[in-house]
Amino acid sequence: MDGKCVVLGVTGGIAAYKSAELVSRLKREGFTVHVIMTRNATKFIAPLTFETLSGNPVTTDTFRRDKPWEMEHVALAKLADILVIAPATASIIGKVACGIADDMLSTTFMATAAPVLMAPAMNNIMYQSAAVQHNIATLKSRGVHFIGPEHGRLACGDEAIGRMTEAADILPAIHAILGISKTLEGKKVLVTAGPTREPIDPVRDITNRSSGKMGYALANEAARRGAEVILITGPVSIPVPNCVQAVEVSTTMEMLDAAVSHFPACDVAIMAAAPADFRPEVVADQKIKKTTDANSLTLRLTQNPDIAAKLGTMKKPGQVLIAFAAETENMTENSHAKLRKKNADFVVANNVTEPGAGFDVDTNRVTIISADESDVLPLMSKAEVAREIMNRVERLLKR
Repeated sequence: MDGKCVVLGVTGGIAAYKSAELVSRLKREGFTVHVIMTRNATKFIAPLTFETLSGNPVTTDTFRRDKPWEMEHVALAKLADILVIAPATASIIGKVACGIADDMLSTTFMATAAPVLMAPAMNNIMYQSAAVQHNIATLKSRGVHFIGPEHGRLACGDEAIGRMTEAADILPAIHAILGISKTLEGKKVLVTAGPTREPIDPVRDITNRSSGKMGYALANEAARRGAEVILITGPVSIPVPNCVQAVEVSTTMEMLDAAVSHFPACDVAIMAAAPADFRPEVVADQKIKKTTDANSLTLRLTQNPDIAAKLGTMKKPGQVLIAFAAETENMTENSHAKLRKKNADFVVANNVTEPGAGFDVDTNRVTIISADESDVLPLMSKAEVAREIMNRVERLLKR
């Protein structure tokens, strides 16, 4: 959900404590969250709670002037991909149904073009009153989405309708409204990413310039679609995506061991890492010193195992294996050879010498090569490439 922004309005009801869990769940999925609290909401739960959970300041005052050049209710209204009001009291439902905008939350509601989801919470008699039902019907006719309330024990002690829907059930509603589908729910996806490092001595190693950005984008996209994701990562300097289990490795042999261990339980394996093809035959125990009588140093290298090819020998019917090919020449011919050698379903190939398609950049230009076709994609962000790859993976899983 990286890049998606939820503006959460919290109003004055005892169910405000549930909104803290909602913020926590949204953040774990990678959403950006901004919270607006009404004055009455701060009587039930402190703004500091939401600031800590969201990582952003909480807005409570229409006239706050932290950024005097910016009208905050308009700024948040534009920033929102969705406005969620939870709990939604009878007061806020009535206000916005009647077009009243007299605090930060109601003015943001009026100023946003984003979809709105309300989660009502109130006493059952209040909820069933003619006024509240009329206001809800009015808002629904204008396109506002509602979830709940639920039947259960209320703050007044009654067992009746009026409880705010649980955060775990509000989240799928947000996904549905934003068009985020959990198409890989129940699937387990293995992704390798980044470089490996092969030690020469205690202070030097052999590596490459892979940033891990492509593999991390794939892990993030698989998690966004609901998959359980195992990310086997070499040494990189980017954060692990939300809802992803990271297995950190250093050498190619360590990456191989981790991949072989996890692959049997996976539905999909995507080999996006750039492991070192060779390693020193002997690793020096101490730092190799310069000498005055030698102008060169000879290192004897031995070939590392091919991780993707090893998984190809282990692949069972129904499993999907995707290989990557970073080439500098004869890209198509080399990729077809790798497709056969690795027993892959398709190869994602790119010429790393092309502008915008090499290591440590945010874009990529790839060709997706299978036994039946070769699909040349234009220059895209790595997040967009990840979406294209995962779309093809989903089609393979449905065979």
